[in-house]
Amino acid sequence: MNSKQIRVPLIRRYLVPFDPKRVPHLFTDVLVIGGGIAGIRAALAVDPSLRTVVVTKDALQHSNSAYAQGGIAGVLDPLDDFASHVSDTISAGKGLCHPDVVELVIREAPERIRELISYGAEFDKVDGQLALTLEGGHSHARVAHALGDATGQEVMRAMNRRASEAPHIDLWQKTFTIDLLTCDGVCRGALVWNASHGRTFVWSKQTILCTGGAGAIYRETTNPQIATADGHALAFRAGCEVRDMEFMQFHPTVLYIAGSSRYLISEAVRGEGATLVDCNGHRFMFDYNPAGELAPRDVVSQAITHQMAKTSHPCVYLDLSHINADHVRKRFPHIRRVCADFGLDLTTDRVPVRPGAHYMVGGVTTDLDGRTNLPGLWAAGEVTSTGLHGANRLASNSLLEGVVFGLRCGQNASAAAASQPDDFTAPRIPSVVHPRRSDGDEQLDLVDIRNALRSLMWRNVGISRNEHDLNAARQQLDFWANYVCRRDLAEPAGWELQNMMLIGRVMTAAALERRESRGVHARSDFPETSDSQRHHICVTAETGDDQS
Repeated sequence: MNSKQIRVPLIRRYLVPFDPKRVPHLFTDVLVIGGGIAGIRAALAVDPSLRTVVVTKDALQHSNSAYAQGGIAGVLDPLDDFASHVSDTISAGKGLCHPDVVELVIREAPERIRELISYGAEFDKVDGQLALTLEGGHSHARVAHALGDATGQEVMRAMNRRASEAPHIDLWQKTFTIDLLTCDGVCRGALVWNASHGRTFVWSKQTILCTGGAGAIYRETTNPQIATADGHALAFRAGCEVRDMEFMQFHPTVLYIAGSSRYLISEAVRGEGATLVDCNGHRFMFDYNPAGELAPRDVVSQAITHQMAKTSHPCVYLDLSHINADHVRKRFPHIRRVCADFGLDLTTDRVPVRPGAHYMVGGVTTDLDGRTNLPGLWAAGEVTSTGLHGANRLASNSLLEGVVFGLRCGQNASAAAASQPDDFTAPRIPSVVHPRRSDGDEQLDLVDIRNALRSLMWRNVGISRNEHDLNAARQQLDFWANYVCRRDLAEPAGWELQNMMLIGRVMTAAALERRESRGVHARSDFPETSDSQRHHICVTAETGDDQS
């Protein structure tokens, strides 16, 4: 598929200064950055004779994967078939899916799901068989789920236990990856930090990037606040190409109660028959699409946004009152408890919802093996752009992509590392010294800037976009970056902000470049989909003056 190349100025290659003679060094065969489903599956695929270090910036149970509700899609019903799942995925992707990637992932799905079961993940069953549900964009009930509406939690429980029992895997929790280390155009590991040991160089023969998404860049999001685009940013700074960064998927139904944390209301709720009504009680989805509530996520999110504007109301409502109450309680126990905390009965009350940033479709460009354009670096999961999702991810294909490409990255990185001899000599990487700033000692209000950034992205680079708003966002982001990203910040909160700012600039540049509406990228000034724009937008770094 054709690609269009654009460049975004990079202010710094490394976020922090360092002197290799004053930083501890550690050596490993394989370094996995990220402890979600892709990262843990990658680590488990590494040959047990090789030492593997998994670095995750929070506790393992707080990965984005653990928050996944709906399930994992696969052809598990004899009445279903691969061709149908492939067709649904390609249809949702609006012309940008890579058919070879889609075919690969969909055909591996049943085996990968059975593998999760062998790890101890307990999926929901009916009469001894896997319970399968229907979700938007699927033509068949093929989504396996666990604990009703907490699939990610159960899958990660089983996988984390397996990883913790593996003698060749070291799990470094609450450890922040600041930057990838490169030497002579090859990834050689990463610079990491934790509160106990400070900064450490982790030198590895092969590195696998599995850091998840970027939803926390937006004010309204289903993601935990750890989803700050760190992997996208550190890969971009190291010279990786990122692709499809204009495609942020917005989930249609996020619990909307003023002052509360946003909470995902799973796609499966609509799959089980819930309807969407506006503030006047009108069931509006069939006004926008013949599939109604089961249209793909991009369609439903945009329809809700239009209906909110039409009624001048801040949300719409999910109605489950016509569904058997006992079934609702059993199928959605976690969602029911969250609603109950706000005095809402999921079985009888209309639940206020609106869209929120959910899944980063774009990411580091990889091939079928999980290889990036930076030698020595592999990548899997939400941090990547594999070609599976196109311009809009089909529901419940994300956990699937994580296990399929996590496995491939683990196997391929393992084979590459096994072919390299042990060498416990650190590469000659020069010290990094940043030019001093006269205002370098001034304190920044990181929380205030972060909130302003997230609000700007929601207003100007959100569900509906236009050239004026995107240009305004670009100018504001460039202004912030000029004084925030040139500072030497000393803690994860500052590094997260710098990463969010960089990727916000990349996303905005890509959104400006795509002058059409396609999938999750909607331009009010270019409302049609154009054949001339049926290409990937690939972004690389343009180095600036301060590149030490």
